[in-house]
Amino acid sequence: MGYWDVPEGTDCVEKTWITTKLGTALGLVGSAYHIVAFQPDSALAALQRATSATVTMATMGAIFGMTTCLTAQAREAPDDPLNYFVGGCASGIFLGARTHSAITGTSACLGLGTLAFFTKVGKMEGWKLAGPPKL
Repeated sequence: MGYWDVPEGTDCVEKTWITTKLGTALGLVGSAYHIVAFQPDSALAALQRATSATVTMATMGAIFGMTTCLTAQAREAPDDPLNYFVGGCASGIFLGARTHSAITGTSACLGLGTLAFFTKVGKMEGWKLAGPPKL
């Protein structure tokens, strides 16, 4: 079952589990690229870097999933894109706290919230970034 298969504002644990898995996968891929691009001095340093990035991304995914679902329940507006903005913003605030930077948190809040908002709007309106080839 995918993220979009679960109705908005229901089964928050399932939605959070899905976004956590996605965040973990993105964290693993991102940290692998980072380790290849900027090779650490030892295997232990590489493991610490990969773990830190992966845990951060997994946590951001969990925060997004839970916040979006709980916001949909609290506002009694399950399909409102504003729920996604709040979830993205909460993830961005966590990133700012993790980096000890208010500027990073504010920027990530606005950036991730806007991205999540337009992702939901695009899903609702059927936007396509790429389609089948025209022959």
